[in-house]
Amino acid sequence: MKFEEQEGELIFIFLAISVEKLDRQDKPKPEGMSLVDFVVEETDKNFLIEIKDPCRRKAPESNKRAFLKQLKQKTLINKSLVPKARDSYTYLHLMERDNKPFFFVVVLGLDHLKFDEALLLTFQDRLRERIRKEAAEPWKRKYIKDCIVVTTENWPKYFPEYS
Repeated sequence: MKFEEQEGELIFIFLAISVEKLDRQDKPKPEGMSLVDFVVEETDKNFLIEIKDPCRRKAPESNKRAFLKQLKQKTLINKSLVPKARDSYTYLHLMERDNKPFFFVVVLGLDHLKFDEALLLTFQDRLRERIRKEAAEPWKRKYIKDCIVVTTENWPKYFPEYS
């Protein structure tokens, strides 16, 4: 089926079994849980998709610089992204919707920001490492099969079936 979903300035067209916007403001969610933007269900896997687009056209330069700093530090990964992946998986598990592998996709809106591409690879590696080990020892259950960090510009390269 074809689903058109919007998050901020971004519009996605998904060809999937189902698409759900998990963090809807008009829908009650469990207290204390932080959920991803979308869950996209395909025949053999699920994508947990989180969009971070602080660099919108009209965003002040200070917001852009602050976000770039967050990419280099642990704050965005530890305080936002990993909790969203874990909480979203937990929510879907408790709703008995975890019968397929989960992949965590982070979409960064960096089109109005100058950055080094290598930053994304190290960011993705740090995210993957943190998803697998948040405490003294790694999780026994690998709830996220893998993760990928893309930008709005290279999204079509990694997800050509979704515009």
